[in-house]
Amino acid sequence: MSRLEAANVKLITVKPDSSLVEAITLMLRHDYSQLPVMTNERDVKGVISWESIAPKLALTKSDSLFVRDYMKPHREINSVDSIFSALPRIVEYSYVLVRSPDQRISGIITTTDLSAQFKQLSEPFLLLAEIENHIRKLIDGKFTKEELSNIVNSSDSERTIESVADLTFGEYIRLFEDPALWVKTNLQVDKKTFIKELDKVRIIRNDVMHFDPDGISEEDHELLHHFVRFIHTIQNLLSNKDKASH
Repeated sequence: MSRLEAANVKLITVKPDSSLVEAITLMLRHDYSQLPVMTNERDVKGVISWESIAPKLALTKSDSLFVRDYMKPHREINSVDSIFSALPRIVEYSYVLVRSPDQRISGIITTTDLSAQFKQLSEPFLLLAEIENHIRKLIDGKFTKEELSNIVNSSDSERTIESVADLTFGEYIRLFEDPALWVKTNLQVDKKTFIKELDKVRIIRNDVMHFDPDGISEEDHELLHHFVRFIHTIQNLLSNKDKASH
């Protein structure tokens, strides 16, 4: 859990004797659904949330002005716990507090944090799949089996190549590098630039496939987004050109 940014942040907290108005104001200001109720960085008394406040005000007509009368028991995990073991508790309670090895409460992880984390980890796979699908569309049906087989590594010559779907990402690049095969793609873009950018995607793809728990950098993430738009534009231009020729 310590890899998550939210597990290592400066917490916004209130004390049991803090006013209810202060807690509500802080939650509104920071757009939080809950606040830890603490006397110091290690001692947690509970959590106050919209869910703990609303029923008491509505059903018991409470006139208390203090946080202590609206808080509920808190939920916490250790920073060394895996995200997968903590997942059920985060989903059930919408949050967990994170306790570090020195017993401090070092952060709070919410379902919103989980959504952002899983998007960061999963989106590169989706972007790479889209890129590969577009590459296959660009070259599908334009080459013979023999031409496709000839770009396979000699050390991997036992592989059977029936179509472009059987090629690796590195072999896509070798195909575009071949002057004769490049002409057959009918791509009206600069060959050197296209291959250079495609090779950047290949390097990112290798990193993604190694399942780094930190994910890829924001710069690499943005590069994939830009390349998807780039290759999508190329595909559309080719499609329009084919329609115009018929």
